[in-house]
Amino acid sequence: MKIRKYIDEKTIEERIIRLADEISADYKGSDPIIISVLKGAFVFTADLIRKLKFMPKIDFIRVESYGSSTVSSGKIEKKTDLSIDVKGKDVLIIEDIADTGLTIQYLIGYLNSLGARSVKVCVLLNKKEKNRKVRIDYYGFEIENQFVVGYGLDFDQKYRNLPYIGILEKE
Repeated sequence: MKIRKYIDEKTIEERIIRLADEISADYKGSDPIIISVLKGAFVFTADLIRKLKFMPKIDFIRVESYGSSTVSSGKIEKKTDLSIDVKGKDVLIIEDIADTGLTIQYLIGYLNSLGARSVKVCVLLNKKEKNRKVRIDYYGFEIENQFVVGYGLDFDQKYRNLPYIGILEKE
């Protein structure tokens, strides 16, 4: 497989600063719980929370829909659960990419079933032409319908450590 650079490190860093400012303004005076979706969103979450102007509680949830494929199975499987009670709290889901929207739709329903006061969604990458099922409140970049890796996103558990977003191409 070959990786073509799609979004460079500087562009990602600049966009995260603007996203953090927007999120900070919207949550001024609030103490939201941030739920980072593992494994893909951990890099984005780490960089984003360091730029926020409030002190959120942070938790992680792991769900899976891709396995070792480049196409979502359409079936969401929860691998790990939350350790923080979200009942009556504002929650911000941090996800790496909104593709079909099924994972985000599942997480919103799950958090609402736990009694969250509000649930918003922030994704690094939004495949808008594919994502018709769920509202994204904040996103870093709108992208083409490509399979992307890097900056936490993987293919078969590889490429997460790339400091940029790349498009996975067959050689």
